[in-house]
Amino acid sequence: MGHHRRSRGIPVTALLVLATWPIAPARAAESAGMYAELAGVKLWFTDTGGTSVPVVLLHANTGTSANWERQAAAFSFVGYRVIAFDRRGWGKSMAAPATGAQPGSAAADLDALADHLKLDKFHLVGVAGGGFAALDYAAWRPQRLRSLVVAASSGQFAEPQMREFSARIEIPELRKQAAVYREVGPSYRGGNPQGTQRWIEIAEHAQQPGAPPQPVRTPNTFAKLAAVTMPTLVMAADCDLLAPPALMRVWAAHLQSHEWAVVAESGHSIAWEQPDAFNEKVLEFITRH
Repeated sequence: MGHHRRSRGIPVTALLVLATWPIAPARAAESAGMYAELAGVKLWFTDTGGTSVPVVLLHANTGTSANWERQAAAFSFVGYRVIAFDRRGWGKSMAAPATGAQPGSAAADLDALADHLKLDKFHLVGVAGGGFAALDYAAWRPQRLRSLVVAASSGQFAEPQMREFSARIEIPELRKQAAVYREVGPSYRGGNPQGTQRWIEIAEHAQQPGAPPQPVRTPNTFAKLAAVTMPTLVMAADCDLLAPPALMRVWAAHLQSHEWAVVAESGHSIAWEQPDAFNEKVLEFITRH
C-alpha cells in the first residue's frame, strides 16, 4: 500500500531534522495567527503563508490549532503551506450570530476559510474529532481535496454497529476522569511530563464554556464514504482507548480505497504524542499525491 516507502521529493536530511525539530518555532507561528471574518464566525487561524501546496489541519475536540505545533514546523520546513484553525466555539474563534446561523458546521467553516484564502486544491488532515469534520468535508467537497488523512478517529458514524463497538470498549467511569487520561497514552504521560502539561493547558482552554459542538453537515454513514474519492490515509494509534485500530478498520473498510498505517506507543492524541512518526507517515503520503 506504499505507506512504508520513503517520500519522493523529501530529502533524507529533511526527514532527519523532523525527528529533532523543537516546539519553539511553532509557538511563534501560533502567536502570528489572525482572524477571518466569515459568515457566523470570527475564525482564528494560523497560516505559514506562501504559494506552495496547502495542508489544512483539523484539531481534536480536546484541542485547538495550538496542538499542531510540531506539524506546522515540520510540514512548512519541507515546503508546504500549513493552515490550521480553531473550530467555531473552540480556542480563539468566536461565534458571530449577527452574520450567520449557529452553530454552523466545521465543514462549512473550512469551505468558507478556503474561499477566503483563495485556496485551490489542498491536502486535509483531521485527528480525532477533527476527523469527523474531515470525513464530512471530503464527502461534500471532494473536488477541493488533493488527499485526505484521518487519524485516531471513530469518525462519528451513525451506524449502530459503530456505537455498539464503542460501547464494548468503553471503560466504566472513564468519562468522569480528566481528559488527559482518556486521550494521552501512558507511555507519553510517563516519559514526557512537560509535553503532557502543555497538552493539558491547551485542553483546558479548548472548547469554550457553553459553546455547542458543531454537528456534521450530514450524518457520517458508511454509504456517505462512497463520495470520498480522493487518495486517503487512515492512521490508527495502537494504545488508543477511544478509536483503537480494530474500530477504525470497521469504517475504513467502506472506503473505495485507502492506505493504512498504525503508530506504535501512542494514545488518542496521535499527532502530539508521536509527532515524528505521524509527520513522516503523513508527509510520505501527501508527497505522493
